[in-house]
Amino acid sequence: MNRSIEIIGTESLGVRGLSCLVHAGERRIVIDPGIALGYLRHGFLPHPLQIAEGEHLRQRIITALTTATDVVFSHFHGDHVPLRDANPYQMAIRQLPPNFQKICCWSKSMDALGTKMKQRAQDLKEYIGSNFHSAENLKDGPLCFSKAVNHGGGRNSGSDMVMMTRIDVGNAVFVHASDIQLLDAETIDYIIAWEPDIVLAAGPPLYLERLSPAMRQVAWENGFRLAQNVETLILDHHLMRDQQGPVWLADLSAAVGRQIYCAADFMGRKRLLLEAERKNLYGAMPVPATWHEEYAKNKGVQI
Repeated sequence: MNRSIEIIGTESLGVRGLSCLVHAGERRIVIDPGIALGYLRHGFLPHPLQIAEGEHLRQRIITALTTATDVVFSHFHGDHVPLRDANPYQMAIRQLPPNFQKICCWSKSMDALGTKMKQRAQDLKEYIGSNFHSAENLKDGPLCFSKAVNHGGGRNSGSDMVMMTRIDVGNAVFVHASDIQLLDAETIDYIIAWEPDIVLAAGPPLYLERLSPAMRQVAWENGFRLAQNVETLILDHHLMRDQQGPVWLADLSAAVGRQIYCAADFMGRKRLLLEAERKNLYGAMPVPATWHEEYAKNKGVQI
């Protein structure tokens, strides 16, 4: 594990998201400080075991922010940014530490966003004030930001685009490629041209039936090509939302001839595929009918 990079929260660590803390000289950069648990899966709200892990990792994000110099928002989905209208299982703006408004914020542009995403971006901009910067194609010291690239297959609209981040951590170059899902060859070209040593990216959403066989093949080919050009490849997020993910990762590792990591592997931790196991968790540990309502009430949020 490169000690300059700490992956805080993603699916193999028990939550939805792709948050991390990166040290680069005097800079402490938190990327995508959001969290979610998948509101409904197999007809079930998050299991209390998931919620407990979510509480733990939410606090770790908050702790990382208390000493951060920079924060990056790759896009405005609810598992990547704090929200004014957060549900009980997400990061709320009101939970951010007091110093947050003093942190330099680098954000995907607000251009061409849909109504919901634009409101989320505007909420953050109003809260952060003059420290909120649209960062696409900008460079600042060890940080470099991409143009907007496709969120998965994308439809070339603002709501379906994300911003990637390249950071020179001194002994290596790290790239955070949020929600690309390996579904766009041009995005893979962009990453390779950055000449990274370590890449953290969202793998394909195999759990979605609408992901066609052709798109699954595209993701495999792009994942294989990226792995051939990067010393350390970490694939997680959408990929690890069901039990197909670990199998796909193992198959890719075998094809490439070396290990391709999920975040838990990279961090030297046990895999916690809690969303993938949600139905089984309810079977093994039944939950009282009013549990979620009481939890939300204690949080001051409605479900």
